[in-house]
Amino acid sequence: MSTPVLVSADPVHLLYHDHHRWLQNWLRAKLGNTFDAADLAQDTFVRVLRHRHELDRLLEPRAYLTTIARRLMLNLFRRRSLEQAYLDALACLPEAMAPSPEQRLTILQALHEIDDMLAGLPRPTRQAFLMAQIEGLSHAEIATRLKVSLRTVHRYIVRGYEQCILTGG
Repeated sequence: MSTPVLVSADPVHLLYHDHHRWLQNWLRAKLGNTFDAADLAQDTFVRVLRHRHELDRLLEPRAYLTTIARRLMLNLFRRRSLEQAYLDALACLPEAMAPSPEQRLTILQALHEIDDMLAGLPRPTRQAFLMAQIEGLSHAEIATRLKVSLRTVHRYIVRGYEQCILTGG
């Protein structure tokens, strides 16, 4: 006697069942790394779970999944670039001034949080905000560097503050 196979009517389950392997292979081809591909495939389906209400009108499941996965890949690359920039900056410090491993982790976590807060901003706005906050540049110096007006720099920085407030910073 054979055991009946239960098929779930849950749209997330069906999407996962029908496309997970394909998505993971697609990501592996893009990333050249099985482990990152597996992580991003899972992260993609976590996002799908958060937005499951969108699945009833889904016409192209693979296009939907690749859109999410591409965004996650960009986030991965941005985070790794940020981490590498931090590690490069640490390498320039004398050993006596280098932070402890615990401090490095705390700083990296803070950098990731700041990056997440500012991720929704257009690049010039993000640059102006970071130049003011991290580099301590004046609005005039930022305007010169970005080749924009003082008024534009002021708008950029206000928008940066608004973004931080809206995202919980």
